[in-house]
Amino acid sequence: MARDVPLPPDDELVERLRGGDEAAFGLVLDRWSPSMLRLARSFVSTNATAEEVVQDAWLAVIQGIARFEGRASLKTWVFRILVNTAKARGTKESRALPFSSLLPEDEWPAVDPSRFQRAGDPHPGHWNPGQQPQPWMLPETAALNTEVRAVLVEALTALPDRHRIVVTLRDVEGYSSDEVCDMLNISPGNQRVILHRARAAVRTRLESYFTSAAAQHQDAP
Repeated sequence: MARDVPLPPDDELVERLRGGDEAAFGLVLDRWSPSMLRLARSFVSTNATAEEVVQDAWLAVIQGIARFEGRASLKTWVFRILVNTAKARGTKESRALPFSSLLPEDEWPAVDPSRFQRAGDPHPGHWNPGQQPQPWMLPETAALNTEVRAVLVEALTALPDRHRIVVTLRDVEGYSSDEVCDMLNISPGNQRVILHRARAAVRTRLESYFTSAAAQHQDAP
């Protein structure tokens, strides 16, 4: 399968793409399209539209590969085209959000303030007793692993669009902070705040799940 074939270095890959090498195009198409589709879906309202966005992005890649200057990695450049294409389609659907500034949805606390000690308590700003994050036991069965994955998907789906896109790029696709800022045209500070809040929301959902699962386990005969 093409996904099992290592990609060549960027300079070789770009040269082959510029030369119309169908095998090279097949490699990147197969390797990157699934994550491009997931990202596009964050900007638009349906899977079908997301598929159209990915197709349009690949067409733009083919048409623009001669202008690729290598200032970023080829993959980052391709995903930047995808993001711009998805933003344009999302704008038509009134789904696109301005990443360049923080909106009120980013102003809520990442963690419930009641979990921390207040001024006048022995250790202001520290966790209240019993409120600190607890270590989680990893699932031991395939069924539980599947259930945890479902909880993660649910938590990501529930995030505001901006948060879901940033955490998907950073924690699912593995992009660096600089690459995400470049793709989404946001400042490093905004990226950090959005990512922190997205991770906190996902962790809160997982914490609730594991607490419930532990209680059920204790109650079981």
